Amino acid sequence: MKRILAALVYTALGAGAILAPESAQADLTKAALLRDGDMRKLIFHEVPEATSTASYDLADGAGEQTLEAYRGKYILLNFWATWCAPCRKEMPQLSELQAEFGGDAFEVVTIATGRNSPEGIKKFFEETGIDNLPRHQDPQQSLASQMGIFGLPITVLIDPEGREVARLRGDADWASDSAKAIVEALITQ
Repeated sequence: MKRILAALVYTALGAGAILAPESAQADLTKAALLRDGDMRKLIFHEVPEATSTASYDLADGAGEQTLEAYRGKYILLNFWATWCAPCRKEMPQLSELQAEFGGDAFEVVTIATGRNSPEGIKKFFEETGIDNLPRHQDPQQSLASQMGIFGLPITVLIDPEGREVARLRGDADWASDSAKAIVEALITQ
């Protein structure tokens, strides 16, 4: 009897594991259908991809961290640089997205990659009026390199399991109705 009960529990757990990814994939499909305007450049992967385990520097010399710190929530990971003109244009829009949706289910994470001095990053944030996004750095481009970041800006959507589910090359209007609808669809499942 114990074996039969154990087999039933095991089967039920296995079925739940099979159904969960399909449900998550359905949510991603729904979000992908909401792409309009600049968001058409957001390419959803058919199969989620692994992300890097490389560490990056936290703002103000507070140590190092990996993307694992964000496990359990969707993150919109933006790779940028102080010298990047399109980055200057989209950073306030990313800030607006964070202000509206940032919390337990979603967060915008910004990482300056390559040669960006901490003082230059602070000045960039002050000039663009950003006070709600992190000033993380990837000076050796370890994280960027492992994630295939070539050219800036590039923004990566990572699911709560820590997998890359979509990527957008170049700048986009992250404060657009389409961008907000996509984020809302993902976090209100």
